[in-house]
Amino acid sequence: MRTLILLAAISLAGCGFQLRSAAKLPFDTVYVAAGGGGIALDLKRNIQAGTDAKVVDDAKKAEALLQFTREERQKVILSLTATGRVREFQLRYIVGFRVVDNKGEVYVPQSTIELTRDITFNDAQVLAKESEEQLLYRDMQNDMVQQIMRRLAAARRPTKA
Repeated sequence: MRTLILLAAISLAGCGFQLRSAAKLPFDTVYVAAGGGGIALDLKRNIQAGTDAKVVDDAKKAEALLQFTREERQKVILSLTATGRVREFQLRYIVGFRVVDNKGEVYVPQSTIELTRDITFNDAQVLAKESEEQLLYRDMQNDMVQQIMRRLAAARRPTKA
């Protein structure tokens, strides 16, 4: 039994496995600008909980400014039945953002992330489908926060010219 546990520990150590640690951001303080809707609050929470950076309430005290340039939810018809009723929708969630320092130097250039989910529709289940749609948008918002967090972690400090 001990041999099996030792063998498992050695194989895990040899493959490079390690637990996820706090993300390393290229700044110590960040101001998350209002205007990002619910995603701004989720990002603040993720930065506070998952990084060493602090979220500050005053843009003048921050090393980096996270600015949202766009947040949009769209619902597009994908297909119709033979009688002309909607059969499928595509939900789209689009967020545009950039990260600059207080001198205007760029950490993350203007970026846009678009997520999509397909959802079937049934007239007999309108309330259930509306609830499903809200859950899908919430799921997309969580995915969006994680993608933005990865981009923040990959950012580099602006070079001085």
